[in-house]
Amino acid sequence: MPVFPKISLRPEVENYLKEGFMNKEVITSLGKQEAERKFQTLLHHLSHPPSFTTVRVNTRLASVEHVKNLLLDELQKQSNGLSVPVLQHPDLQDVLLIPVIGPRKNIKKQQCEAIVGAQCGNAVLRGAHVYVPGIVSASKFMKAGDVISVYSDIKGKCKKGAKEFDGTKVFLGNGISELSRKELFSGLPELKGIGIRMTEPVYLSPSFDNVLPSYLFLQNLPSAVVAHVLNPQPGEKILDLCAAPGGKTTHIAALMHDQGEVIALDKISSKVEKIKQNALLLGLNSIRAFCFDGTKALQIEMFEDTEGNPPFLPESFDRILLDAPCSGMGQRPNMACTWTLKEVTSYQPLQRKLFSVAVQLLKPGGVLVYSTCTITLAENEEQVAWALRTFPCLQLQPQEPQIGGEGMMGAGLSFEQLKQLQRFDPSVVPLPDTDINSLGDTRTEDMIWLANKDCIGFFIAKFVKCKST
Repeated sequence: MPVFPKISLRPEVENYLKEGFMNKEVITSLGKQEAERKFQTLLHHLSHPPSFTTVRVNTRLASVEHVKNLLLDELQKQSNGLSVPVLQHPDLQDVLLIPVIGPRKNIKKQQCEAIVGAQCGNAVLRGAHVYVPGIVSASKFMKAGDVISVYSDIKGKCKKGAKEFDGTKVFLGNGISELSRKELFSGLPELKGIGIRMTEPVYLSPSFDNVLPSYLFLQNLPSAVVAHVLNPQPGEKILDLCAAPGGKTTHIAALMHDQGEVIALDKISSKVEKIKQNALLLGLNSIRAFCFDGTKALQIEMFEDTEGNPPFLPESFDRILLDAPCSGMGQRPNMACTWTLKEVTSYQPLQRKLFSVAVQLLKPGGVLVYSTCTITLAENEEQVAWALRTFPCLQLQPQEPQIGGEGMMGAGLSFEQLKQLQRFDPSVVPLPDTDINSLGDTRTEDMIWLANKDCIGFFIAKFVKCKST
């Protein structure tokens, strides 16, 4: 049962999404009522967190079993002795799953309140404490050490520093204030640490702030599937065209046993630095990261030798990952999206530009994986249909492992082609209630099944290039 309202969208954005999910092909197959029910279910799922926290183990430094034991010890400390299981994913051997406990409905709301921004609220629902920059307002009598109720300002209407707020707010749980109201709003820019330590969150997830940083990488389940689908081999030259923050880049390097070359591009320099830091932290030497615009990564003529730096000559790479910039409409939890329709629909041309570059940079016989963390038909199945029309050298390939569902109808793809795609659609399962006491009676395979279904919205397509472009 949902405990939060469905994701708040601008009416024109909700209508746009609805048109995609209730297109003629879908209605012919499911019927109007079922298509409408699925769409509304999806909107409710998007405002709630996934059922599991997913972490990827850095297998270059330690075995999964060793890290699993370290993590169990850490969870024992965090949860005051509660026995929360850690499961190894059977199809993704380097992935560990931790159930999220909740929603917890008997938490007593306090008189003293703090309002946090929507982004901060989303992070709290996934296990974070409240950091000072995320706090928008606090009760006038709030002191350090007070037990306070934390609410998310999902519509962004609360004024910074307000003493009370009567607008739309969603209860996230209780915590203990580290600072008084006066300290919080003193105007000191250097205040950046934890402002409220969450003690009774509505959804109980482990905090991964500085937990086993060399051994673990916090990653959504479908994001961890992508590198396995790419299936990089030792000694190959791989391109991650839009690489920040580097989760998939480092995963590719680990799966290659750090043998070969992984080129990571991103056009924002601070994000490139983050990729380099992550590679260093995880002990991976095969990654070379560049601040470079992926749409300009193709060098048409051999003017000068770029010595392995971008731009690159055609047919330079064995495998390419295009984890494309997208509208991000599959991210969870997300209680409110203020984007206009123009913003939501602005990504398709950029994705096509990047895709065209990727096809030309790929060697014949090479593999191209396209992925997004969004749910729109235009950025997913429509892009696959466009790619197959535009590049006769490409063939759609089956994926291994196949954990998500098949693609969505509506882009004119055949049933066989839809089966070769992976669309992670959380609306396929009801919103679960996970109680700490019931976990002991739940079969491991049932928990894995739920983790595979109740995750973020995501999409993966895999192509092979049959001949030169």
